[in-house]
Amino acid sequence: MSKARPKQILLVTGMSGAGKSTVLRTLEDLGWEVVDNLPLLLLNRLLDTAPAEADDDRPLAIGIGSTTRGFDPESIVRRIKKLREEHGHDIGTLFLECSGAELERRYSETRRRHPLAQDRPAWDGIAHERELLTPLRRWANRLIDTTDLSSNELAQQIRATFSGEGLGETVISVVSFGFARGLPRDADLVFDMRFLRNPHWVAELRPGTGRDADVSAYIAADPAYPAAMAQIESLLLLLVPRYQAEGKAYVTIAFGCTGGRHRSVHVAERMAQRLRAAGFSPTVAHRDTKTAPQDSLEGAPVTTAGGGV
Repeated sequence: MSKARPKQILLVTGMSGAGKSTVLRTLEDLGWEVVDNLPLLLLNRLLDTAPAEADDDRPLAIGIGSTTRGFDPESIVRRIKKLREEHGHDIGTLFLECSGAELERRYSETRRRHPLAQDRPAWDGIAHERELLTPLRRWANRLIDTTDLSSNELAQQIRATFSGEGLGETVISVVSFGFARGLPRDADLVFDMRFLRNPHWVAELRPGTGRDADVSAYIAADPAYPAAMAQIESLLLLLVPRYQAEGKAYVTIAFGCTGGRHRSVHVAERMAQRLRAAGFSPTVAHRDTKTAPQDSLEGAPVTTAGGGV
């Protein structure tokens, strides 16, 4: 059986309370395979196990600490050296440092007990752990001091350092829907297109959808259309990069009209095209295009300033 060869392996260790869980969650959001507190005797077995998918070459992050079964810093350093020499794995070690006073404050605020001081003051466990981890701290090729970092700031630093090509990219979805069938549950941004004139009230356009050229032309002829589209495009091009910078894994942009067949579909297609032109890769879904048109759902036809309906 061929051995799994992760392109990158990162051991995440450091002081308890310094942010290991935050780092591992962030790496998982970035697309890394994450294993926490794996007994060290099973490390070789993990690396020798072929991935479930033949093309799964995701980097691997392994969380270890003073509570890991079989924890022995000197032994870990020897094991890392052996894995590099015998298997060619690219193994890095990230050590999370934090001042004793800040760790005491964090344990006091959360009312948690330090894992090495279950029946003693937290500072006693912190001092003992710092001494225990000295060989790993000395060996680590990356060190982050989280004393003055919030969880969000630590996560941003991890994203900036470890989000390789194809990892951590925000998944952007553009959805059309009909208000008559309710809002999409996972929508982050919702735009109401019911201010545009409605093709439903044009007999020859009613059977079509917003993907048809004649329906699109009718919608685009609304006097409010050019300015509204320009404003929406500008807003999306402002917000989407900000969502990415904040590490949001999924962004769903929803466009609604009454029935979800004409106006919302057309605008969703247009905005997805605009996002692609700006370098993003949105997926597009039209939730309600297969629903039957019904006059009672659409309300009375409205005459616009331009004379259309």
